[in-house]
Amino acid sequence: MSVHDTLTNEERLAELDLDTLKQLVGLVEYDSAGDPFPVTGWDAVVWAVGNATQTAHFFQSAFGMELVAYSGPETGNRDHMSFVLKSGAVRFVIQGGVQPDSPIIAHHARHGDGITDIALEVPDVDRCVAHARAQGATILEEPHDVSDEHGTVRMAAIAAYGDTRHTLVNRANYSGPYLPGYVARTSSFQKREGAPKRIFQALDHVVGNVELGAMDEWVEFYNRVMGFTNMAEFVGDDIATDYSALMSKVVASGNHRVKFPLNEPAIGKKKSQIDEYLEFYGGPGAQHLALATNDILRSVDVLRAEGVEFLNTPDSYYEDPELRARIGEVRVPIEELQKRGILVDRDEDGYLLQIFTKPIGDRPTVFFELIERHGSLGFGKGNFKALFEAIEREQERRGNF
Repeated sequence: MSVHDTLTNEERLAELDLDTLKQLVGLVEYDSAGDPFPVTGWDAVVWAVGNATQTAHFFQSAFGMELVAYSGPETGNRDHMSFVLKSGAVRFVIQGGVQPDSPIIAHHARHGDGITDIALEVPDVDRCVAHARAQGATILEEPHDVSDEHGTVRMAAIAAYGDTRHTLVNRANYSGPYLPGYVARTSSFQKREGAPKRIFQALDHVVGNVELGAMDEWVEFYNRVMGFTNMAEFVGDDIATDYSALMSKVVASGNHRVKFPLNEPAIGKKKSQIDEYLEFYGGPGAQHLALATNDILRSVDVLRAEGVEFLNTPDSYYEDPELRARIGEVRVPIEELQKRGILVDRDEDGYLLQIFTKPIGDRPTVFFELIERHGSLGFGKGNFKALFEAIEREQERRGNF
């Protein structure tokens, strides 16, 4: 047993320095008064799926999430069923159409299981919409109130890339389980004995894939419309293998609690992962969600035990002397990372540990990243080549490379 295995989560958090703790909760020097589009943080990730009942069970059984609210025919919602799941600060809303003409069914027919809405919590919905409108954004829903016995939620929505939207939510005057129209609901599902209370605690970032030539357009959209700032840029050899390439830029809200890497394909000898995603998703959309954990080893072990599959990392990655020299000391032996296929990267601020699942649905589109940060503010630049080679191996197995 390693020292790592004997530490509680509270002890691990106590080991982190102040800068890392600030990073984990998204705290930076920030004045919302000067932000034309202040964003408090993530509100919810809304999914359209082919079978919401089974998908909600999957996220409970495999990913350890907790069912907290529900809307459906029994509550007067004749169009669709909607299950609200939580893990730490992460909220997923899983929706599946009931009526044949439900827009959720149409979305699923085109895209397969995927993310329709990356909802954001904002302190002033009207202020954000007024700025977005002035900057030419498409307003999908005007600011409006929804109320029930638990209070009132102020909401609006704007269009983003593809069929993705951002619902803007102010729930400061609401105490219900999610939104009006939802009822509190729990599940009879029992977690496996010994399973951790939570497998992940927070949403680190959400990656969007857009068409060739559209990345800068959407970076500029987030800069202009939502007041986001640029964090990082990866082009050329930063993010290429011998066969495929892509380009990526990262934008973040003023307080850095919300981060959106945006990818577009680049010219390569073979089809890139972005090309494959765009083909099978039917256009731009959210490619993967990075879930923050303070114990990635345990999280990976639990997920694997529940049947979640991860991309394979060859032993040569861990045996590379340049890697060992670059990463220095990390909190667990590299042999433990190697056993699980976890990648490690270090920058001037610290290091991170990360691993990526295979696509979670039938189409090779949406997947998850697990990430454990120790000071690093980056996105694993040193792992890009190994990661993309692993994705290429899976593409080749699917016949899409």
